[in-house]
Amino acid sequence: MKNKIVLISTIFIISMIFFTCKHIDTAAQAAAEAELVDRGTANFISISARAFGAAAENVTPEQEYYIGRAVAANILSTYRLWGGDPNLVSYLNLICAAIVINSPNPSLFNGYQVAILDSNEVNAFATSAGHIFVTRGLINVTKTEDDLASVIAHEVAHIQLRHGINSIKSSRMTEALFITATAGIGNAMGMDVTELSDVFGESVGEIIQTMVGSGYSREQEYEADIAAMYLLASAGYHPSALINMLNELNTVHTSGSGFNKTHPAPRSRIYFAQRAVNRFDVADNRLERQQRFNDALNHGVAQR
Repeated sequence: MKNKIVLISTIFIISMIFFTCKHIDTAAQAAAEAELVDRGTANFISISARAFGAAAENVTPEQEYYIGRAVAANILSTYRLWGGDPNLVSYLNLICAAIVINSPNPSLFNGYQVAILDSNEVNAFATSAGHIFVTRGLINVTKTEDDLASVIAHEVAHIQLRHGINSIKSSRMTEALFITATAGIGNAMGMDVTELSDVFGESVGEIIQTMVGSGYSREQEYEADIAAMYLLASAGYHPSALINMLNELNTVHTSGSGFNKTHPAPRSRIYFAQRAVNRFDVADNRLERQQRFNDALNHGVAQR
């Protein structure tokens, strides 16, 4: 039986190279109808083909939007939106607009929106739908408009680099491998493997929770930092603001909570950002924006 599973699996993988997953699914069921393979084996191949097909499927802008909405709903089930001065929210969105209009991808399916979360926690999130959530705690750490811009630019970078979607696609592939292994075991034991795959339909929610709860990989965070510096420079902000912000975050570093639960330690990010900052030749005119920043935060966010 073991040799049979290995042989079938090998044939399946080789077939994947030459045929689409849909064709493999159809061919497996046709083989079962012709009694060339038993029904359990055909179902095993079909389930595996469908799982890998879903993993390899391109995500459209519309799908990115609706996936992002699901992520946003997840965030807002944990955090409340801040109900304070709407002018501050508008100010953050104007900064975001200046960044994205000078970026490689200035438009999304439903645009970019910045909102403030009513939390003292120092954190920020972005969804593939263009939502950027910044906590009161993180805003309170900023000292200049460029600091705020660096936070927003980092989240815009995550969106434009499609880190959230790539995380889902990576998880889909892991899920596909797990489904294939489980279906193979079920087939070997004579179980109805069509029922086994139904269990994994709920995993999308778990993927979203992973994105929000544990954050992106270190490599993705470093990549977003460098991309954020380019976005800042393109919009006229000084890229070194990102380093300043990371230094501020380093002073409020609390292991295992908030920002540091979903991001690498600021010290490691500072190292890579400092190596990149000399690539940019941008006039340091952040003082010209200081009064605007002071006015916007004059009433501040609660408990500033």
